[in-house]
Amino acid sequence: MLQRSSLRQPSRTADDCGADRGGLSYASMKLPTLLLLSWLLPQQVDPVSGQAGYRLSGPLTQGAVLFGETQPGASILLDGQPVMVDSEGRFLLGFGRDAEPQAVLEVTQPDGTRSRQTLSIARRDYAIERIDGLPPAKVTPPESVRQRIADDNAQVRRARALRELRNDFSNGFIWPAEGRISGVYGSQRVLNGQPRRPHYGIDIAAPTGSPVLAPAGGVVTLAHPDMYYSGGTLIVDHGHGLSSTFLHLDQIDVEVGQRVQQGEVIATIGATGRVTGPHLDWRMNWGKERVDPELLVPCRSRPARPCESKP
Repeated sequence: MLQRSSLRQPSRTADDCGADRGGLSYASMKLPTLLLLSWLLPQQVDPVSGQAGYRLSGPLTQGAVLFGETQPGASILLDGQPVMVDSEGRFLLGFGRDAEPQAVLEVTQPDGTRSRQTLSIARRDYAIERIDGLPPAKVTPPESVRQRIADDNAQVRRARALRELRNDFSNGFIWPAEGRISGVYGSQRVLNGQPRRPHYGIDIAAPTGSPVLAPAGGVVTLAHPDMYYSGGTLIVDHGHGLSSTFLHLDQIDVEVGQRVQQGEVIATIGATGRVTGPHLDWRMNWGKERVDPELLVPCRSRPARPCESKP
C-alpha cells in the first residue's frame, strides 16, 4: 500500500503567474511530488485514498494530462483501454478537447486487488470564429495535393505511435519559445459555413529565426522540412505516449532518433506551410488524445485568460 507523506506547500500569490511550475520534477513521483502537482495545477483531482492503491494529480478537465503513481506491477485501464505503467508504478492519463464528462479508471494490483473510480471531466468553453465569403480554394485544398496531405498525415501518425516507458517529462515542461500568444487550444473556425477542425495547439507569434527550445527531454520521431499544411514539422516523444509537435518551422536543427534535453535549441520559428505570418504552433498528444500544452507550463497572461483564472 502507498504510504502517506506530508508536504508543506509554499505560499502563492496572483503575481507569481504560476512561474514555479516550470521547475517541477516528476523524476521520483513520490507522494510529496504528487501533492505539489495538486498545488501547481488548477481544477485538481484530489489525491485518491491510499486504500485505492494509486494516486492521481492534475487538472481534471478536457485537454488535461494527469500524473499517476501506483504499485509496480499493477495494470491500469482507462475506459477499458490499457495504460502504460513503468517499473516504478508511474503512469499518465490524457483527455482530449471533447472528452466525455465521465471516464472510468480501473486498477488491478499485483496481488489481484481491484479498484474502480469514475472520474468527472470538467467541460471547457472554446472560442468559435465564423468567416464567410472566402474563395473556395482557401477552404478546401485542390485535388492535386490531397495525396500529399494523406502522406503527411501518415508520417505524423507513425511518429506519434511510439510507446516507450521513458519518463523524459520528469522535469516538467517549459515554454518552447518567447512571444505573443496568438492562438489557443480548442478554438475553431467556421469557414463559409463549414466547420473546420479545431485548433489543437497554442500559437506563439515571433519573428522568423527565433529559437524553439525543447519543452522537455525526449527523442525526435519526425523531422520534416515541408509538409503541406504545417510546413517544417518536428515531433519529440517524451515517453509514455506523450509527445510534442512543432509546426511552421523555418529550420530544424535535430534529426530523427536524436535525444534532446529540456531547453536545448531544436529549431527556429518560421512561416512555412499554410500560414499568414511567422509563429510556432505547439501541440501535444497523449497517444491519440490531443491535449492542451498550456496546462503543463508556467502561466502566461493574455487578455482572455489572466494567470489566476482556470481553463
